[in-house]
Amino acid sequence: MRMIVTGAQGQVGWELARRASALGHDVLAWDVAELDITDADAVDQALDASSAELVINAAAYTAVDKAEQESALAFAVNRDGPAHLAAACARLNIPLLHISTDYVYDGAKIDPYVETDPTTPLGVYGASKLAGDEAVCRLLPRHLILRVSWVFGVHGHNFVKTILRLAREREELRIVADQRGCPTYAGDIADVLLELAGRVAEIDADGAWGIYHYCGEPATTWHGFASAIVERARDDERSPKRRSRSRSRKPGATAKPGSAEAPLTVQTVTPITTADYPTPAARPINSVLDCAKLAARFGIQPRPWRPGLDAVISS
Repeated sequence: MRMIVTGAQGQVGWELARRASALGHDVLAWDVAELDITDADAVDQALDASSAELVINAAAYTAVDKAEQESALAFAVNRDGPAHLAAACARLNIPLLHISTDYVYDGAKIDPYVETDPTTPLGVYGASKLAGDEAVCRLLPRHLILRVSWVFGVHGHNFVKTILRLAREREELRIVADQRGCPTYAGDIADVLLELAGRVAEIDADGAWGIYHYCGEPATTWHGFASAIVERARDDERSPKRRSRSRSRKPGATAKPGSAEAPLTVQTVTPITTADYPTPAARPINSVLDCAKLAARFGIQPRPWRPGLDAVISS
C-alpha cells in the first residue's frame, strides 16, 4: 500500500515510518519540512501528487503547557492541519487515520473513559485536539480517530527520557501520584494503526469508521510509572552488557553527568499531589481509556507497557 505518514519525526510517526517500510508498504514519511499541514494549498498539492491510498496523521502540537501561551499555533496544527488533510482525503476518496488524545476529557469521571463520554478539555492543548477530531469527523466519512494516552517511545522527548535524565542528576524525584493514566508505547500505537490500515476494505464493508481508544496496560499513576522507570534503569545498570560498556571506556574517562552512561544517583521517588506541582495547563486526574470498542470491532487488545519501557531503556 502506498501511504503518507505525517509527523514522521514525532514519537509515533517515526515508528510508523520504519515499521510500515518493514512491512513492505510504500511510505511517504513527511515531517513539517516536507509538508506543513497548516497550509491547505500545500496539503492539496502534496496529496494530489502522491497517488497515496491512505494517510496516517501523526503530526501534532504536543507542548501542553506552552499551548496556553501559543494557542494560535496549537489550533493551527491540531485543528486546521487535520481539517486540511481530511478535506483533501475526502476529495480524493481515501481514508485518514488520525491520532488524538486522552486530554479531550476532563478527568472527572471515576471509571475509564469510553468513546461516547462527553468531551470537556481542561486546556488549550486538549481543546485544539478536540477541534481537530471534530473537523475530521465533519469533513471525511472514511476516518478513524485513535485516542491514546501517556505516549512514550525510543524517538523524541517523553516522560521516560525525562525521568531517566533526572534520575542521574538528583537524589530525590518528586512525582505526582494522584493522576491516573495508561502509559502507551509509540511502537504499539504504530502497530495498531498499521493493522487498521491493512483492514480498510473490512472497515468499509462493516461501516466501522469512527473514534476508538487505545492505550497500554495496566493503568498507573505518574509516580507509579516513574518508579517503574527507575527500577528498570537500575536493572539495566546491573546488567553484564552495561558493565561491559562501562569497562570499555578509556582509562580515567567518566560518563558525562546526566548522560545515558552516567550512574543513577536517585535514592527516592517521592509521591506528591497535583497541588504540590502546579503547571500552566491543568491535567486530567483520570486519563484511563476503555479500549473495549477496539477489541470488539477488530480483536485488538491493549498491550502491556513494560516491554515498551524495556525497549526505550535498552536503546
